[in-house]
Amino acid sequence: MLAATPLIKAYIKRHPNDYIVITCNTPTGRQQATDSLGQHANICYLPFDFWHCSKRFIKTLQPKLLIILETELWLNLLAQANKQACPTVIINARLSEKSLKGYQRVSPLAKRLMKSIDHLACHNEEDAKRFITLGLARQKVTVTGSIKFDIQIDFDVQLNANALKAQLADRPVWVAGSTHPKEHEKVLFAHQQLLKKNPNALLIIAPRHPEQFQFVADILNQQAFSFTKRSEALEPTKQVLLADTLGELKMLYGCADIAYIGGSLIERGGHNPLEAAAFAVGVLTGPSTYNFSHIYPDLLSNKGALQIDHEQQLSEVLIKLFDDFDTRTLLGQNAHACLQKNQGAIPKSLDLLTSLRTSEELT
Repeated sequence: MLAATPLIKAYIKRHPNDYIVITCNTPTGRQQATDSLGQHANICYLPFDFWHCSKRFIKTLQPKLLIILETELWLNLLAQANKQACPTVIINARLSEKSLKGYQRVSPLAKRLMKSIDHLACHNEEDAKRFITLGLARQKVTVTGSIKFDIQIDFDVQLNANALKAQLADRPVWVAGSTHPKEHEKVLFAHQQLLKKNPNALLIIAPRHPEQFQFVADILNQQAFSFTKRSEALEPTKQVLLADTLGELKMLYGCADIAYIGGSLIERGGHNPLEAAAFAVGVLTGPSTYNFSHIYPDLLSNKGALQIDHEQQLSEVLIKLFDDFDTRTLLGQNAHACLQKNQGAIPKSLDLLTSLRTSEELT
C-alpha cells in the first residue's frame, strides 16, 4: 500500500474524474489506505477468491480497468474480470526463479492466469522472461522498473523525524524495522552487546504486526531493558523505544543513524529497505531477502547495505559503525544514491495506464 500510494495519487491527478476503488487484504493496509487516500478514493477489502464472491464483486463494480499490484494473481478475480470484458493490468510485477518453478508445477493453471492478463509492467528483463516462459505474450510485457524506488519524503514526515531526533539529544540511534517473533530476541541481544560498548545508544524497535507490540514489551520487561513506548510520553533517556503505533516507520528511519530491516534474520524474505535509503540511512540486513530480490543485489553491490548472518555479527557491525562516522555516513549516502539511480517507474507505469485507458479496447 505504501508503494502504491504515490502511483495512485499521480493517477488521480492526471485523471481526476475517474471513480477509483482501492482494495486491500489486512486491517493495517486498510488503515494506511484510509489515511493516505481516503478523501480521494473508495476503500474496501478484496473478497475471498471464491467464484461467487469474485463474480458478485466484479458485477457490482463493473470496472473499466482492473489494476493489480505486484503478483496478487487470483484466478477467479481475473476470470470474472475477463468474462466482463474488463482489461487487467499487473503493475510492479516480479517473479523469482523459485516462484517460476512453483507455477510450472501447475502449468495449465499458470497458462490460464497468463491469458487473463492484458498487460504486465515488471521490474526487469529477467522478470519479463519468466512471465513469458509461463505463457504471457511478449507484446503484453513492459519493463518499467520497481515503483518502490520512487519513494518520496513528505515535508511533514521530514519535519516529524527532525523533531524526534532533536528530542533524543543526538544520541546514537538505530532502528530495527518490521521485526518478527524469534527475530525480536536477536535484535535485543545485539542491542545488549552494543550497550556494553556504547551505553548511550538507543534502539527503536518496530514490530511488523500490531499484535506483537505487547509481546515485545513483555520481552523488554523480562530482559530488564529500560524502555518507553511511542504511544506514550517520550522518555528520551531510555535504552529502547518501542514503536507501538501504525504508519510511522518511515519517519522513524528518518531519525536513525543505522537501520536494520527485519524479516531477514529469520526465513521471512525481508522487508523494504528503501524507506531508510530515502533518508540516506545505511541498511543492515540478514541473509533472507527473497521478497526484495529485485532491490537488495543492487543495494549491496553499491555498498548501501551490509549483510549480516546472525545476531552476534549484527552487534559487532553496529559497534563498528557507531565508532566510525565516515563509514556510517558513506553507507547511507550509497544507499540514497542507489535509490535515486533506480527511480522512474511511476511515470512509466502511469503512461502505460493512460495509454490503456484511452486505447480502443477501453473505449
